[in-house]
Amino acid sequence: MSGQARLTVCAAVAAMMAAFSLLPLTSDSKWYFQALLIVCLQAAVGAVARRLPLARPLTVLAQAVVSLVVVTMIFASGQALGGILPGPLAVEHLNQVLQDGLTDVSNFSIPAPVTPGIRILLVGGVVLIALAVDAIAVTYNSAAPAGLPLLALYSVAAGLADGGNADWLYFLVAAAGYMVLLLAEGRDRLSRWGRVFTSGAPGSGRTASRAPRGARGIGVVALGIALVVPAALPSFSSGLVDTSGHGGGIGGQSGGGAVNLVAALQDNLNQPEDHEVLRYTTNASDPSGMYLRIAALDRFDGKAWSPSNLPTEPVPALLPHPQGMADSVAYRSVSTQVQVDADYVQGILPVPFPAMSVQAPGAWVFQPEGRMIIGQHGQTAASERYTVTSMDVRPTAAQLAAAPRATGEIAQKYTQVPGSLPKIVKQTALQVTANATTDYQRAVDLQAYFTSGQFVYNTQAKAGTGVDAIARFLKTKEGFCVHFAFTMAAMARTLGIPARVAIGFTPGEASGTNTMTVGLKDAHAWPELYFEGIGWTRFEPTPYRGSAPSYTQSQTPSATGDRPEAAPHSTQATPTATPTPTDSCAPEHGTPAPQCEAAAATGGTGSGGGGVGHAPRDALIALAALLVLLLPAVPALWRSRLRRRRLAAGRGGPEAAALAAWQELLDSGWDHGVPPDDSETPRRAVARLVRDGGLEGPAALAAESVASAVEQSLYAARPRPADGLADEVRKARAGLRAAARRRTRVRAVVLPRTSVRLVWALSARWHAGTRRLRDVSTRAAAPVRQRLRPRRTPA
Repeated sequence: MSGQARLTVCAAVAAMMAAFSLLPLTSDSKWYFQALLIVCLQAAVGAVARRLPLARPLTVLAQAVVSLVVVTMIFASGQALGGILPGPLAVEHLNQVLQDGLTDVSNFSIPAPVTPGIRILLVGGVVLIALAVDAIAVTYNSAAPAGLPLLALYSVAAGLADGGNADWLYFLVAAAGYMVLLLAEGRDRLSRWGRVFTSGAPGSGRTASRAPRGARGIGVVALGIALVVPAALPSFSSGLVDTSGHGGGIGGQSGGGAVNLVAALQDNLNQPEDHEVLRYTTNASDPSGMYLRIAALDRFDGKAWSPSNLPTEPVPALLPHPQGMADSVAYRSVSTQVQVDADYVQGILPVPFPAMSVQAPGAWVFQPEGRMIIGQHGQTAASERYTVTSMDVRPTAAQLAAAPRATGEIAQKYTQVPGSLPKIVKQTALQVTANATTDYQRAVDLQAYFTSGQFVYNTQAKAGTGVDAIARFLKTKEGFCVHFAFTMAAMARTLGIPARVAIGFTPGEASGTNTMTVGLKDAHAWPELYFEGIGWTRFEPTPYRGSAPSYTQSQTPSATGDRPEAAPHSTQATPTATPTPTDSCAPEHGTPAPQCEAAAATGGTGSGGGGVGHAPRDALIALAALLVLLLPAVPALWRSRLRRRRLAAGRGGPEAAALAAWQELLDSGWDHGVPPDDSETPRRAVARLVRDGGLEGPAALAAESVASAVEQSLYAARPRPADGLADEVRKARAGLRAAARRRTRVRAVVLPRTSVRLVWALSARWHAGTRRLRDVSTRAAAPVRQRLRPRRTPA
């Protein structure tokens, strides 16, 4: 195996060994073998391209194109042209899968299920890293910097991992792959210098080749960085896969793919089917107000709301009395039995608020501040059966109105807002509550402001919980429960009312006596405001979702008091919006089939018709893309064809064969930097070619043999036939390649200097064609001019 081939194999091995550290992040490892297949194919394409050789950028481009085709065949074969080429539909589909993958990454904690989106992120990421490693280490012949993409890949895995005891194993595997790559490059470099003799015992005759000290030093530094960087990486408190258990991800402590409801809420609401999450049986007198609460988000840093990192304790038999709730507040004890679906892998139990006791099998802990039941050591809610005893708290409007303003730690912590919060938030809150005299009246006025009809409930609105999203929501007045809940909580804080946001589920739909079914589309967010003596109290600012608490309805204007408490979920901008043709053809509208067919024929965006209608355009685009890719290869293809034709010119006789071989020899020299001179004799021309082209040995003799043959054909009375001229030209050309610099060799193949002859030939044909057209037009116009020429009469 040559040094470059060995380096190619080691680059692919190093990339896959670094990718090995990603395996603990998922519950399935089949994606790894798909990535391995593409990486091997990618490496093979690179080896062939370097063997030709192609220019370095073209080599990387060829590898990228082949990898893209294979990825298209795996993830978008149904939309690809011929099931292979990535046309516009395939690109659109791949983009959608990538977007789904980014959403899934935010939705699941470790080990995450391998959805199509997560699979394409893993496979595509590993393939890109492998391409970068191959390009840097092999194509550009510099293995040490190739450790940077390997380090990036391992650092991502280390930053997202849960800190298990096997982390050192993945580090050793990734480090070993990098060291193998460095050693392979060191061996390849030393092989170009011959053997390196050690300073061993005299006369031992032993030799050894070892990596240069610089390479070893780079390896040590890179491995040191690999150790330090993952330790210095900040924990992922929100957004990406959350393993902290206290960031934006919910249930991150449990592992097991827990759903991050803050990020997944919009995705859940827009699901085409409402998959069942859980069902419960309760003795509550009015289940419509029985929200199943998962977590409380109390920290607002301006970018997002997230739960604080607060201590936990073993779940007590009887949970503490709700914070701030006085004994004078009436409540009714409610018992609820919950059965969670097997597919709902969640690290926090959905329970009614406030819970008094929870009997759940498994490893669960209690977080007193947010009253959350959190799983430990991989514990999830999937397939769990548990019983909750909770309080159906019923404060009166008078109690809430009489509540004194909160003080102490509660007021300090839960009224904080970031300095980046736009002024419009507080200004709007003050304007809306201008006539209120108590915090309770202010809270009711805020709820009425959002449910008064000025705002539109739309699950297609751009999601977000930061200051920019809140300001945008107040301006556009369009959003879904996330926007309503977080904006009301932020506005309440600006008024000095302690507030946080709860996430969980609305009560669901009745499916039997005292039995309710909760689906993904019941996912919800709502604000909780704190009143001294009552505690944390639920409000409902989102129109057409859930139900407004009874203690707010007495103060709520009639415009909102008559709104439906549990109106069906809708993704339209307004409930009375006129449906578009494609909307009205949805199955739930019951539109007759002929009307739907007519709508599709006049511009409907059905997935089936769209593909057929765009097929000719897709074919033209694919053809144009193929031509663009092939255009840089035209000079090389033309030069290769010309060379084959010249070296096969022996059928035209000895003279034709000699002249063709001589022309090819001169052009080969031109391609390698030795331009021809038509004024020189063959003998002087070959002498200059040998001197300037660096030919020596058999290559020089081969060039002189071709010169002798062409002299015989031109000047001898009876030229002797010369056999094997094609082989002599090949020997001379090989000598020119060996003596030239790498850049010259690459240019001689990709963009040969003699390709200017193609331009000359095309120019000559163009001028000849225009001359013929001009002559034809002149001859055609001559009789006309003859007839129009005035006749002279004799004097």
